[in-house]
Amino acid sequence: MFTVCFSMSQANETTVSVVTEFFIVGFPGLQPKFYSLVGVLLFIIYIAVITGNSLIVVLFVIERSLHKPMYIIMLSLSLSDIGFCTVALPKLISRYWFNDGYIGFYICLFQRQLIHYFGTLNSLIMMTMALDRYLAICYPLRYPVLMTNRTMRLLIGFSWVTALIAPTISLMQTVKLPFCGPNMIAHCFCDGSSINQLACADITLTSLNAYAVAMFVLLAPFSFIIFSYLSILVSVLHIANAQGRMKAFSTCATQLTIITIYYVPRFVVYSSTSIPNAQMNSSIRIALVMFYSLLPPVMNPFIYCIRIKEIRQFFIKWSVINSSLKVKKLPTAK
Repeated sequence: MFTVCFSMSQANETTVSVVTEFFIVGFPGLQPKFYSLVGVLLFIIYIAVITGNSLIVVLFVIERSLHKPMYIIMLSLSLSDIGFCTVALPKLISRYWFNDGYIGFYICLFQRQLIHYFGTLNSLIMMTMALDRYLAICYPLRYPVLMTNRTMRLLIGFSWVTALIAPTISLMQTVKLPFCGPNMIAHCFCDGSSINQLACADITLTSLNAYAVAMFVLLAPFSFIIFSYLSILVSVLHIANAQGRMKAFSTCATQLTIITIYYVPRFVVYSSTSIPNAQMNSSIRIALVMFYSLLPPVMNPFIYCIRIKEIRQFFIKWSVINSSLKVKKLPTAK
């Protein structure tokens, strides 16, 4: 059908396979009568992510008061979220609107690389965000010296570059696998574990290596994040001013919520695919993946726009200017 199998040599009886296309199944068990509804829902989510995160980017460009380390992090997170959803969602939407789930072999591998790249990048960005909050709250007097715009740009640039390493290591292992059997990817997009499951070879070692890389990518930043927020908690408890404590807790609470949504389900999903006797129902696993993949990109812009003082002030200033312009345009009585 869409797969071709052939033997390289009868002497060593090694089978090499070529799969020309994969088919993205999406949500297993979803009845066709719900396809259009799911497609519309995914399209709305995509538009919300693009609109909200693009707003952050535009605000950063036009408002010089936002050119500070914390907003450089937000800009980077917004660009990463836009990138992830642009890679993951259009094909899935096409799957449910037009029943077009086929994706070329190498395009699928490219999507897989970008999916894992943006996932790794987000983890590193959250670690940088935790570092920024740690320095701001634990060392408030030294913060302007320790965390300059230049320092933050270097940290963010380092994150964007090093995020390539782990996905590339896993990809190199995947491309060595032979594919000569089923081409149905039981997922909403091309990801490493789903592709590897289709290989006509023993993937035990590959799966263990992929699990080790994934855990390192998650655990290294997550360990630092836990250390940072525990240190912040200790510092906040020593603040005599009750209003100051509430402000510090409020600043960190939102970030901790996003971090929890991002990390906890990932640990569950990754462990279920790699630990024996811990297998998870495929529908639940895919639902968890979509939950932690799509909810933070939707939430981030609206949470930060509402809670961050400088952004609220920008909208208030813009609203006042807009109202003044409307008043000037009103016709005067003769």
